[in-house]
Amino acid sequence: MSPAAPPVWTVKALLEWTTDFLAKKNVPGPAAKTDARLLLAHVLKCKPIDVLVRYDEQPTDADRTTFRELIKRRVDGWPVAYLLGEKEFFLLPFEVTPAVLIPRPETETLVGEALTLLKKQPGAAALDLCTGSGCVAVSLARNAKQAIITATDVSPDALDVARRNATRNAVADRIDFRAGDLFAALPAGAQFDVVATNPPYVTQTELAGLQPEVRDHEPRLALDGGPDGLAFYRRIAAGVEAYLKPGGWLLAEIGATQQDAVTALFAERLDVVKTLKDVAGLPRVFVARKR
Repeated sequence: MSPAAPPVWTVKALLEWTTDFLAKKNVPGPAAKTDARLLLAHVLKCKPIDVLVRYDEQPTDADRTTFRELIKRRVDGWPVAYLLGEKEFFLLPFEVTPAVLIPRPETETLVGEALTLLKKQPGAAALDLCTGSGCVAVSLARNAKQAIITATDVSPDALDVARRNATRNAVADRIDFRAGDLFAALPAGAQFDVVATNPPYVTQTELAGLQPEVRDHEPRLALDGGPDGLAFYRRIAAGVEAYLKPGGWLLAEIGATQQDAVTALFAERLDVVKTLKDVAGLPRVFVARKR
């Protein structure tokens, strides 16, 4: 049963009613409150924090209709980032569509380590495999201004989003986007000081158990790592050595339980250096170096 409608639909009343409604539709309490504020701010074309100082305003009928449609889609399982059309990553704004995986905080660990290496070597060449939204490549280009960045993805639609994100963040002239399957997108003889990748690594069994908003709406192409989640790591391990300069680095995001398996795949080809933990304290970024 939906909560009772208030006599006047002020901003405050809309937020309170929608928070209760989302909670009754199995959106967790804190998330329900945040989702309602983010979506209403999007409709009102203001910052989420500004919603709190507009409590007594009465949105127009058109704005309320738009907000109601967004809430309906949220209840149907659509991720908030797709409804907003954007997601912040590494303090930068990124467009997101159903063609790309929504950037996660865990991947900022990958970017941070890559930047540490790139800033030690001005003019270094970096490759972002499986770029998706371009969040890794764009973040590197914005924060390591002398680095030379190449980004590849097998999905033309994802590359379109990545290019728009590069333009949005004023680094379009510094990233070479290439369409193709992993290293097949690269010109002959290309080599890099740093190869960073966040490949699909969810096992097919895990896919079925993902939250519906991820399983049903985010691109399977960006999630499915094969029966054991290691399909892309095997292919990267088989080919990466030829694309690394002597002493070059490989940084790969991994699933929280994949550290030992990924280490075993790369140990015969590269010197395994370390595995970094993410913000939750889970193993997340595998680091290795060409001998």
